[in-house]
Formats: sequence, structure tokens, C-alpha cells
Amino acid sequence: MTPKTCILIGAPVDSGKMRDGCLMGPDSYRTAGLAQSLGELGHTVIDDGNLAARKVDAVATSAKVHNLAETIGWTESIADAAENAMDRGFPIFLGGDHSLSAGSVLGVNRYANTQNRPQFVLWLDAHSDYHTPQTTDTGNLHGTPVAYFTGRDGFDGFPALDNPVPQGNVCIIGLRSVDLAERTALQASAIHSHDMREIDEGGIAKPLAAFLKKVAAVNGMLHVSLDVDFLDPSFAPAVGTTVPGGATVREAHLVMEMLHDSNLMTSLDLVELNPFLDERGRTAKMMVDLAASSLGRRIFDRPTRSY
Repeated sequence: MTPKTCILIGAPVDSGKMRDGCLMGPDSYRTAGLAQSLGELGHTVIDDGNLAARKVDAVATSAKVHNLAETIGWTESIADAAENAMDRGFPIFLGGDHSLSAGSVLGVNRYANTQNRPQFVLWLDAHSDYHTPQTTDTGNLHGTPVAYFTGRDGFDGFPALDNPVPQGNVCIIGLRSVDLAERTALQASAIHSHDMREIDEGGIAKPLAAFLKKVAAVNGMLHVSLDVDFLDPSFAPAVGTTVPGGATVREAHLVMEMLHDSNLMTSLDLVELNPFLDERGRTAKMMVDLAASSLGRRIFDRPTRSY
């Protein structure tokens, strides 16, 4: 394993939904030992501290959209930090609700464009987050980042996308809560989407392996966005959008171990942790363990044999 310079970027975003608490996420990951776990694996860890949202004037929009200007401000500040961090190492964005990924993906995609490499995104989530500010019923912008960075219309006031991430470069695994409007739009797109029934029937390794093969074939850069609600709430309860039937502990670790083995991941989000809803830090510790698996922690090495 080649050691990385892991750059921790706190993004205490709490504007993308109505329920407060995700602003405490970054420090919970720190308390749960993220830096220590990565250091024990031989990585250099640099903690850049917590970002703040850029000041943005009020933006005219539908009254149903919550905290639009603040979320735009977060998108701008996170995107700039992401692009800068990519030039220094391997950024890990500590969230914060999932609207932060509008900024993290925007920033890493900008960097990928300067390297003439295609950007890919693996979205591990119960939800597709493919609404726009015009289609959302809840007004919660944490349900819109995939629509934003793939270039759907309706994001007035957000930073302009010179080169949206192509739909075919996005893979969503873990779906089990998608409303009709979102499902219709998703099915009309080129996004690779895999729900939990597909995982139940065929396993989680097959769709992931196919996507990683596609990334490798074109020397792509891979951003991974891990939402707490990808996991089953029976062992990861600290999220405001719990949906039963999520990935098991072993399925989640398998995904992370495969990502490490592929050596393709170039940036990572850890999002939607709401410590106010946790039980003695168990969800934060689980997310730290998964991050460690994605960066080389394993029980046994798997030597290559000639037979």
C-alpha cells in the first residue's frame, strides 16, 4: 500500500435539511479517532479544521426551498477547498449533511479537468439525491447534489458548471427510498443505479466491480460519497433519514475493501452523521472503521498466488 497524505476537511453543513445536528459531525469523526486510525495505517494526516460558508446574498426562489443562500455559500467554500486539497493529497470531507457534496464534487471535478482526467462518482446512499430545487417536495437541498453536479437545470445562484460530471460516470448503490418524480428522472438518465433488491438478489460486489472496471479503463478519478443511511439503521442510527433494509456491516466493509484494492479512489465524503441521534458514538465509530477499510485496514492480506 502506498501511503497517502490524507487531508481532513470539516464541513459542518446543516442547511440542507430541516432537522439540526449534522454540524456536529466533523468533530465527532475526530473524537472517534479518524486521524489516529489513518495514521496507524501509515498515512500522513493533515487536519485543515472546519470550513465556514461563504456569505451569499439572498437568492429569489420558491418559498419551499430551505436555506438556499447558505447552501450556495457552503457549495462555494467547499468547492474551493476541495480543488486546493486535491493538489496536496487525498481529501476527506467530514460532514455535515449531503448538500456538502455539491461543493466537494464540484471542486474535485474542477481539479480532474485540469489533469485531463474524467471524474467519476460512487454514491453510497439510500436516496438518489437527484431532485432539483424545483422538483423537491420537502425543500431539503441535501436531496439535490447529484442533480446539481450532473448538470440538471434549476440551480440558479449556484456556481456555474463548466463541465458537469457525465451521468454515465455516476453509480448509486444502496437505493431504497426514491419518490416517483425522482425515480422517473433517474430512469431517464444514464446514471448507474442499484437498489437493495438487486443487492439482495446478486450481491453488492458485482455492480461495484463493473463500475470500478469502467473507471480504471479510462484512468478516471473517483470520488466516493458515503452517507450514513447507506447502512442499515440497526447499527448506524445517527442519521435523520433512517430507512430500514440498508447495507450490512460486512457489505459495507466489502465495498470499502474493494475500493482500496482498486487503488482508484481519489477523494471521500463522510456525510449525514447527526451525533445528537447516536448511541454512545457507535455510528461515528462505524464510519471511521469504514473509512479505514477504504484506506487499507484489513484482517488478513490477500497474497497473489500462481495457482
